[in-house]
Amino acid sequence: MGLFFFLAVFTVWNINSGTIELSLKEIIRIIFQRQGEETAFHIIWEIRLPRIIACIVLGGALSVSGFLLQTFFANPIAGPFELGISSGAKLVVALLMISFLQKSKTVGSAAMILAAFVGSMISMAFVLLIAKKVKNMSMLIVSGVMIGYICSAITDFLVTFADDSNIVNLHNWSLGSFSGISWENVQVMTGVVVVSMILTFFLSKPISAYQLGEGYAQSMGVNIKAFRVTLILLSSVLSACVTAFAGPISFLGVAAPHLVKRLLKTSKPILVIPGCFLGGAAFCLFCDLIARTVFAPSELSISSVTAIFGAPVVIYIMIQKKQKV
Repeated sequence: MGLFFFLAVFTVWNINSGTIELSLKEIIRIIFQRQGEETAFHIIWEIRLPRIIACIVLGGALSVSGFLLQTFFANPIAGPFELGISSGAKLVVALLMISFLQKSKTVGSAAMILAAFVGSMISMAFVLLIAKKVKNMSMLIVSGVMIGYICSAITDFLVTFADDSNIVNLHNWSLGSFSGISWENVQVMTGVVVVSMILTFFLSKPISAYQLGEGYAQSMGVNIKAFRVTLILLSSVLSACVTAFAGPISFLGVAAPHLVKRLLKTSKPILVIPGCFLGGAAFCLFCDLIARTVFAPSELSISSVTAIFGAPVVIYIMIQKKQKV
């Protein structure tokens, strides 16, 4: 109930915040009656609402992706950004965008998601190879961070040599931003995330069994190999969808699931999965609100804001885990 409350508060706050102030009465008329001054109507329907919905959908998706990776690796600080998966997706999407922009062509939403998924799977393959060699989970996270830095360095190199007219858009996207989201983008990302969330929710019982150990899960009839592949694919699709439209977003995939578990005081997947989605959506809306308004009309990258609030949570998890050991 608390998660719904925070989500509702941040949604209303985002709609009512911006360089151009609108009264609550004007906003209600524009949203529910489709009436109002032309400029205000355009701001609400073409700029703020698509961006807010994207924050909700993609913030929730990234949080659930982090939860799935934490389940897979049995590590509370495993996440798409921390393991370099988001950076791999960013690299392949950047390659696609640059090649299309040089030919004066636009990249479709589906093509961007597919490119991001390919990049995610390439990075995940490297992470899994390292996981076979490294038993220490802390070293695995460090290796993931290194993979992320390598992919980000290559992406920055590519962006540097892109055409001048394309550099600004590519640079903003590569840092993480929800600006420029269209209704067409919203339709595609919502379709992908809804299907992925339904499939994830059906995995609630196998995840619950897997959390108690592989042996217990097998005794309950869980096909471990198929289950682990499904976790990887769903996590990669969700994180790829986020990177394709908003670029890499740091620490949200780790911080949001941890905060949700603490708030719900349970680790039952049937509650944590929807809780992670709502918590990630609220967290993302809050961070995007700060990114848009603190230094308006200039805008911060969403990844910078999520790092400010998410990194302390990750540090706390690491300290807590060390004390238990």
